[in-house]
Amino acid sequence: MTDVRIKRVYDEPAHTDGFRVLVDRLWPRGVRKEDLPCDVWCKVLAPSADLRRWFGHKADRWNEFRDAYQHELHASDQQAAIKNLGTQAGEAGYRRITLLYAARDPELNHAVILANVLRQVLIN
Repeated sequence: MTDVRIKRVYDEPAHTDGFRVLVDRLWPRGVRKEDLPCDVWCKVLAPSADLRRWFGHKADRWNEFRDAYQHELHASDQQAAIKNLGTQAGEAGYRRITLLYAARDPELNHAVILANVLRQVLIN
């Protein structure tokens, strides 16, 4: 079983993070690529550009955003990307995946949703 956690890209990396995966579609503002320790940038698992723009991190849109993003993640190509992520982490010798995101809100962001989907898919 793989442990999945989330963390802001602006937080200090820790040796306990395991396999670090940036899951934003856009590179985080103010962060140079060489300064962000991450094993892979998996922008394919981020919400679609249209969905991301529509949500705009507005709390009153959270439930609808969550449902729409989960629907996107259940597409067959997304399921393959999720399983591939688990495989990559395992091949690198990690049992923990830390999803990195740039959003300010630690509870209302796509990484929370993606982490839950990853847990469900990687357990089976």
